[in-house]
Amino acid sequence: MTHRYLQAHIGLRCDTRSVSAPLPRQSSRRPSADSDRPAVLRKWPAQPRAALAETLAPVSLTQTQESVAVLKKTRLITAVKTPYREDGKFDLRAYDAHVQRQIENGVEGLIVGGTTGEGQLMSWDEHVMLIAHTVNNFGSQLQVIGNTGSNSTREALHATEQGFAVGMDAALQINPYYGKTSLDGLMAHFSAVLHEGPTIIYNVPSRTGQDIPDHIVQRLQHHPNWLGVKECTGNNRIQSYADQGIICWSGNDDEAHDSRHNHGAQGVISVTSNIIPGLFSQMMHTHNAELNSNLQELMAWLFCEPNPVPLNTVMAMCGLIKPVFRLPYVPLNREKREQGAKLLQQVQEHIPGCKDIQVLNDDDFRIVSKY
Repeated sequence: MTHRYLQAHIGLRCDTRSVSAPLPRQSSRRPSADSDRPAVLRKWPAQPRAALAETLAPVSLTQTQESVAVLKKTRLITAVKTPYREDGKFDLRAYDAHVQRQIENGVEGLIVGGTTGEGQLMSWDEHVMLIAHTVNNFGSQLQVIGNTGSNSTREALHATEQGFAVGMDAALQINPYYGKTSLDGLMAHFSAVLHEGPTIIYNVPSRTGQDIPDHIVQRLQHHPNWLGVKECTGNNRIQSYADQGIICWSGNDDEAHDSRHNHGAQGVISVTSNIIPGLFSQMMHTHNAELNSNLQELMAWLFCEPNPVPLNTVMAMCGLIKPVFRLPYVPLNREKREQGAKLLQQVQEHIPGCKDIQVLNDDDFRIVSKY
């Protein structure tokens, strides 16, 4: 894919010969000043090298201003599910059908390869490929936000650079998790990744083990690539940020309606909208306390186990994806599936693509450890 992309988009032809092909005879001439470069780069003339550098360069100010203006108006962003085939590889047909249904039901943006999309179980090659695939097929219809964050600044920079090179509109950046850093380190990490292009910062202390303090957000908001924050600590903080003119998207589905209409949130980055995108779109654009109340039990059940376990189970029960799980995720037990089926039946007409809801048997699920 990389060779085709380089050739098609920036005119480069990579050497794709087998490693067993005979090597050219070494010259007896004195090495040039360019000899310390990798062999394939030494073969490229200066002009294509410059084109490659331009492609991988941080997003321009003009592009940033355009992306920021559009993204700051986005109400409903789905943290999109990644479906799998029986062998654990991506099921791109199911993914494309799912994304198309999202678009048709009012979703304005996608987080690709987020926690919900199981980016943590992807190689970076898979991750960037899925971003590129989404951009190429749907980039003209909604905003594509790649989850290219990492607890390694080096990895986050590399993945984000690649994500923008294949056309994503913005990056979602997490604070370094598990191997936590100091507050000065946190500021330095975010400053580095913001340099690459439009960015949403993601604050979810329940997963990272570290809260992003208000003063860090207040300083970062002045960066030209700053979009806002996906905030999961609740509506009090969202209200505080809104009062300061800091854009927030709620990261809690059960609070999102009130976040949007009562506390100044721009919208939501949602898990539940994978299933009922139209209803969530309604709640983000129109105050509807009754609808929000009616969906609370379903949303609570969707988080009865760590995300994305319930969502994966639900989408298989609704026939939207194959019942395939990449370990360490496993489906909900039968008792919880039966509880969920009753809740899903109440909103079935609002689940795009769902013709039937099945509890499924345990042996209907396939658990894949190597893929």
